[in-house]
Amino acid sequence: MRKAALIAILLLVAACTRETQGAPERIEPIPPRTATSSTPTTTTSAAPTRPPEPGAPVADVIAWIEAGEPADTEQYHVATREGTDTDLGSDVAFVTPSGKSNCMTDSRYSEGALACLVDLKNPPPRPEDAYGEWKGGWVDYDGQSLTVGSVHGDPGRFTAGTGRVLPYGRTLRFGDYACRVDPVGLYCANYAFGSAVRFNDAGIEPFGCLERQTPPPMIGELYRC
Repeated sequence: MRKAALIAILLLVAACTRETQGAPERIEPIPPRTATSSTPTTTTSAAPTRPPEPGAPVADVIAWIEAGEPADTEQYHVATREGTDTDLGSDVAFVTPSGKSNCMTDSRYSEGALACLVDLKNPPPRPEDAYGEWKGGWVDYDGQSLTVGSVHGDPGRFTAGTGRVLPYGRTLRFGDYACRVDPVGLYCANYAFGSAVRFNDAGIEPFGCLERQTPPPMIGELYRC
């Protein structure tokens, strides 16, 4: 009996040994560690150095305007005429260094739209249906539309005079607008409509969605988005 039991135990141990040897333990390899940088990489583009040419994408015009040195908007809430200052409240007034563009907003009547008196060399001719005092260099720009030349019985907002000079290379921000002046002209953009305009004595140049349209009575030129 003892001998039979001993044989059975030896057979069981041998079977377990074979099973263990036939299925060795598998060790998973440790994946290599990937080096990571704690400093994020950023891509920067150089600021534009030259004013946009006619026909340039409006994004380029806006980028060039924004690249200017910021002007203090608080300094442009006053207009002066014959030594008398007028507080414009939330409106702004400024003039280019050449004196060829005198600009002002008027929130009382035009919801803060920008108007400029530009000394145009060749202003739009007076329409045949126009009556009253024709001002060929009066430019209205509200972002969605641009008119050049219109009838005005009085100086309107410009009765207050002119604002401070906006120096070359400075960018003035107000409302939905940003303007920058350069010797080749004054550039203004309207963020609400994604349009822009260059004011120059040689002519008015629209950018973006502004396209030339047939003007209504008593308007010289019309551009609209």
